[in-house]
Amino acid sequence: MRSRLPLSLTVAGLLALASSGCISINSAEASPPPAPYGPVPTERQLRWHEMEFYGFLHFTVNTFTDKEWGYGDESPQVFNPTDFDANQIVRTAKAAGMAGVILTAKHHDGFCLWPSRYTEHSVKHSPWKGGQGDVVREIADACQRHGIRFGVYLSPWDRNHRDYARPEYLTYYRNQLRELLTQYGDLFTVWFDGANGGDGYYGGAREKRQIDNRTYYDWPNTWQIVREWQPMACLFSDAGPDFRWIGNERGFAGDPCWATLDMTKPGRYPGGSSEGLTHGERPGTAWIPAECDVSIRPGWFYHPAEDSQVKTPAQLLEIYYASVGRGCCLNLNLPPDRRGRIHENDIRSLADFRRILDTTFATNLAAGARFQASSIRPTRRLYGPRLVLDGQRDTYWTTPDEVRTAELALTLRQPATFNVVDLREAIALGQRIEAFALDQWRDGAWVEFAQGTSIGNRRLVRLPQKITTDRVRLRIIRASACPAIAEFGLYAEP
Repeated sequence: MRSRLPLSLTVAGLLALASSGCISINSAEASPPPAPYGPVPTERQLRWHEMEFYGFLHFTVNTFTDKEWGYGDESPQVFNPTDFDANQIVRTAKAAGMAGVILTAKHHDGFCLWPSRYTEHSVKHSPWKGGQGDVVREIADACQRHGIRFGVYLSPWDRNHRDYARPEYLTYYRNQLRELLTQYGDLFTVWFDGANGGDGYYGGAREKRQIDNRTYYDWPNTWQIVREWQPMACLFSDAGPDFRWIGNERGFAGDPCWATLDMTKPGRYPGGSSEGLTHGERPGTAWIPAECDVSIRPGWFYHPAEDSQVKTPAQLLEIYYASVGRGCCLNLNLPPDRRGRIHENDIRSLADFRRILDTTFATNLAAGARFQASSIRPTRRLYGPRLVLDGQRDTYWTTPDEVRTAELALTLRQPATFNVVDLREAIALGQRIEAFALDQWRDGAWVEFAQGTSIGNRRLVRLPQKITTDRVRLRIIRASACPAIAEFGLYAEP
């Protein structure tokens, strides 16, 4: 998918679209686009929003010790995948429809999947490939070969390092961060886990160490290192700064789920309260959309006992509609097994899940419809309702500034049977719509069949049963600024 930046924020951007042949207008007749409302996404956040679905790869010594959290005293000798295949792992992710993967380069146990210059606790002392291996390199290269993006997880907590909880550890951590930022190509994200402090090996001390995660890591300066070396990488922590945790590890967003948070609250982040993460906050002061993270298995790392507990395609679909379908990105964990491959049970479930999604969204039943809008901003070619079917996120139907309630009726070419409605706002202009409803034409009158609040990047309205009709209407009931709808779709699950 090509990156679509917020050209539509300016008249110059609209004229650029015209010059490219996407639209045809007379510049003297062009109405200015709506002014952005509230916080808006950055260029890097827009790129992240377009991904929608990507994967986690939890893989370390825990894979071989059957643990979820390593203590930090594990010998590098235990890390020895028998048939590691980065291509198989990345192919599986891509076949599932993932736009990228995030690798746990270092989990809480402190074991590094790359030969870091700053520690001996890494793959360079593993029997795998005679100590010459580099998991980060192999996954990064496989992502490049297969055309998906790569990101890294670097745990702030390190139960192995002797200096954890002391000032010296911060130098160590930042040195490792720079290695990952400078040696493995373009990163779409750097993922900072929220688990911090507790019992650990700590170089043999075997004690409990606590830190204040609001101050200890000096996050603003740590983040600045990422901004310097990977300016397009989005940063994750519980509450940002680029995208936030959804507040659970089940993969479900709240409804509504706003893309903004109020960052003026004392102690907002890092650390602090989880207030507002699941639903977002409106009005907010910053665009910090949510990621829904969940594992395809009960645990995050591979455990043989969980081979029969892989989430079913139906469960994965439910998660998809409650994450991507509520404006978030879905981060689905696929833990490599002790061979260093994605297990066959996981692959089967993913394949059926993908087949259902591909079949569902193969045909937009609204294609070719005739439109009737209650209001259109002047310069119809720039802002008319047909733009909701052009497949472009940066073109949209909108109204004059003073119009904040509006209707868009579609007359289909023939009666259609559907159970999924797909909506997108033009989020480069901010999240503007606060309530909407959907109607079908039945027995000579409009009959409401669904309603909702937030739309944002994407809203998938999945109905409990299918509807057959030849006319559908979208009603914007309440908006903080003139609405801007980028896409509209009607789809049927198989």
